[in-house]
Amino acid sequence: MSARRGRSHCCALERNAEAASLHWPHKLPLVDVLIPLAIAYLIGSIDFGVIVPKLLGVDIYTVGSGNPGTSNVLRSLGKGPAALVLLGDAVKGAAAAAIGSMWAGSVSGPVTPETLAVACAFAAVLGHIAPIWHRFRGGKGVATAIGAAVYLAPLFGLILAVAWLVVTLVFKVASIASLGAMVLYVPGLAVSGYRGWALAWAGAITVLVIARHVPNIKRLAAGSERTVSG
Repeated sequence: MSARRGRSHCCALERNAEAASLHWPHKLPLVDVLIPLAIAYLIGSIDFGVIVPKLLGVDIYTVGSGNPGTSNVLRSLGKGPAALVLLGDAVKGAAAAAIGSMWAGSVSGPVTPETLAVACAFAAVLGHIAPIWHRFRGGKGVATAIGAAVYLAPLFGLILAVAWLVVTLVFKVASIASLGAMVLYVPGLAVSGYRGWALAWAGAITVLVIARHVPNIKRLAAGSERTVSG
């Protein structure tokens, strides 16, 4: 009788252990999504549009348009500092996407590396726009979004970056290039093979960046948008 009870108890423990192992992967992704998203947001909050001018003794919030972005740094401080800002903001977008991809690839669960990579890119763009390190006063997220695209889909990302630069140089208005890049963001990633939730996060990036450009859109409509030269 006691042996039968022992075997029954062991079977019950095995069933419980099996049930726990079945449910664990579905609980794990919640933590494993929030952690990389938080890291990506904090990386995105490192605003080179604030840091580079400050190293040169300039408070970017008090000069030009007051926006800590590449265009305002270019108008206020010149090509060198603007190039550093552009590069830094793009690199942090690529870094955030890379963190998401590698993180998802190292844990079990239904979240794919592609989805978490784009989600982390969104978090980095959000961090750039509302940086915790800079009183939530950030830039517009274009360079960070394009930098993420370079990691997510290298060919498309590089084409997008070059197109943004060419349009900016031709029309001298960065907002036109930025809005055009965001319109192409989701279709470009779709052509590159992204599907489902990954494209949903890409769409969220597009909406966020375009929403940040509403004042620019109004100035474009009124014919009073600033050029990159002044």
